[in-house]
Amino acid sequence: MISNQILQNTLDGLKGITRVDFSVMDTEGKVVASTFEDAEKYSESAEDFAESQAESQVLSGAQFFKVCGDDQIEYILVACGDSDDVFTIGRIAAFQVTGLLAAYKERYDKDNFIKNLLLDNLLLVDIYNRAKKLHIEATAKRVVFVIETKYEKDVNALEIMRELYSANVNDFITAVDEKNIILVKELGEEEGYPEMEKAALTLLDMLNAEAMSSVHIAYGTIVSEIKDVSRSFKEARMALDVGKIFYEGQNIVGYNSLGIGRLIYQLPMPLCKMFIKEIFDGKSPDDFDEETLTTINKFFENSLNVSETSRQLFIHRNTLVYRLDKLEKATNLDLRKFDDAITFKIALMVVKYMKYMESIEF
Repeated sequence: MISNQILQNTLDGLKGITRVDFSVMDTEGKVVASTFEDAEKYSESAEDFAESQAESQVLSGAQFFKVCGDDQIEYILVACGDSDDVFTIGRIAAFQVTGLLAAYKERYDKDNFIKNLLLDNLLLVDIYNRAKKLHIEATAKRVVFVIETKYEKDVNALEIMRELYSANVNDFITAVDEKNIILVKELGEEEGYPEMEKAALTLLDMLNAEAMSSVHIAYGTIVSEIKDVSRSFKEARMALDVGKIFYEGQNIVGYNSLGIGRLIYQLPMPLCKMFIKEIFDGKSPDDFDEETLTTINKFFENSLNVSETSRQLFIHRNTLVYRLDKLEKATNLDLRKFDDAITFKIALMVVKYMKYMESIEF
């Protein structure tokens, strides 16, 4: 249904052009929008007119018109005055509101379709039938972005996104929960993942600046069939979670660049616990002191380079070697050896994943 404010703006614009007062009422005679104050005086006449068979009628010195959608009466438009000129102007106004109603119904129907498509609530045959009915291309390239805002029901961020993508009728902005905004974006033939990263950066900068909202953005893989849009959506949601766990400093994460984090995210918890017990013998990296953890992280950052790590930590090379030797005694893993370093790195990521899963369960 059209918002009352949109109807009011439309009537104000029509009055500004024609100098005729208008009112829009529902089928029970309740005033929805009006350009004059005492529109209620036509309420009873509007209710009677709604039950009649006439499409237009002169009642109480005004022209009444029915505004229909999907073969049923949605509104009664009243144009003040009973002259032929007012009748013509009233018909034009009724046509305008009817067109507005049709546009909003189509937008609502498309939004409903996209939501059900994302949530896998449609049969395969229904997807293609409804897409055809709504004039949505079934074989276009698309990708799904998930934008998580800092605050629930961030209306400001949602409106900014709608304005940003309003020019392209093939892009869809919707929401399936309280905190995430979904963008289903249609791509050109030559567009790929580099363009997706640029689009995400533009969106991030826009929302941070205009909506004053800290956001995280994730996107799935590019699909070429409308039936696969839900898969891109699931991938984007997974990318959002994996980004929070393993890539805390990144506000934009693509499913195609998750790396080993994607594998760990799909491991069952019992297997993770078994792996950690095997590597750390019942201990946890949390048991290590801050100095040891800093040394480990810096060593990995510098690709296992002892000289560069000691330089950045402002310690002697022998001191770093001593710390690594001490860690080896505690874990039986020598981080200077590639295989042991890989095992330790994966173990740290598994512990992060376990902590995250425990935090969302409680």
